[in-house]
Amino acid sequence: MKRLFYSILALLFLACDEDPNSFTLKGTAYGYEDGTNVFLYELDQNSQPQIIDTLVITNQKFEEKYPKIEGTKLNFLKVENTPNNIVFFVENENINAQIFADSLASSVVTGGRQNELYNEYLTATKGFSERKLKITQDFQNAQSQQDETLFNKLRDENTALLMEESSYKRNFVKTNNNSLFSVMLLSELYRGKEFTAEETTEILEGLNPKIASSPVVTQLKKTIESAKKADVGGIAPNFEAPTPSGEMLSLNETLGKYTIIDFWASWCRPCRLENPNVVKVYEKYHDKGLNIISVSLDRTGQKDRWVQAIKDDKMDWYHVSNLQFWQDPIAQQYNVRSIPATFLLDAEGKIIDKNLRGPALERRIAQLLD
Repeated sequence: MKRLFYSILALLFLACDEDPNSFTLKGTAYGYEDGTNVFLYELDQNSQPQIIDTLVITNQKFEEKYPKIEGTKLNFLKVENTPNNIVFFVENENINAQIFADSLASSVVTGGRQNELYNEYLTATKGFSERKLKITQDFQNAQSQQDETLFNKLRDENTALLMEESSYKRNFVKTNNNSLFSVMLLSELYRGKEFTAEETTEILEGLNPKIASSPVVTQLKKTIESAKKADVGGIAPNFEAPTPSGEMLSLNETLGKYTIIDFWASWCRPCRLENPNVVKVYEKYHDKGLNIISVSLDRTGQKDRWVQAIKDDKMDWYHVSNLQFWQDPIAQQYNVRSIPATFLLDAEGKIIDKNLRGPALERRIAQLLD
């Protein structure tokens, strides 16, 4: 009887020790010295990472409690002096992280359905990557042996594998549509044109309130709306950005009889190869009413490279850049995911064509202005 009493008492103490308003993040950090810092990050409202806590490894362990939140959010861990992040999802479940100093890519975070789905996806895509690597190695062997039959067979296998991988990702999103990670994957697939705007909107409308309120859903909806505005038939959204001389210039100030918005960058080789053709078209048709405004996706701190490329390629027209690489707000406004990218506008700013290059660009401008 006394033993039973103490057992019940112990259970009561354990129950009291559990805080219903918090969850615990525990970690085992194999191969790290005592005193090593582990930084806990979350994304702010602008999807920029910010450190919210620093945990210290002691005897290869770290642990901390955090208040529960409404909804689900993305966090990640970063061990000091290591390049990679360890992504996980917070949904008010206790979380356990296993981090390996000698193989950071093998680290895993468990706890909650969101992390379970994320780990399931990582395992599957790792399998696809291993199979693609094997085919690549076999390709090289077939080439060295000049085995055309094997080469064609491997090409067909690779095509089938890519289709299988795409099908897996699409099915993962549709099957697990109330997962925050699935919505993040949906955003990536939409931008890669593997989901249409209609398909994406349908999935977003079916989300539960907990996921629907997340910033990634808000941003994806904005992206879809921006893409509609920046499609053929829509009025090109106005924008304003600095010129090489530092003055602000807007799209509306540059409109001619016809206007090309040209997204490019000094580091983009396909852009630089296309520039002579654009120069040729501009020189031939500028006097007839063709204007061009180029939006550069050059990086922060590389203004000199941007300006020098304009000079080297003889691009004698309007230029602007925020020097924000792929985070450029104009590129995001126009849903630009690869460069070069072009939008052709009429005198009222209506988009009448997109992504014309080489002879196709000259033929289209000739059709309009000759």
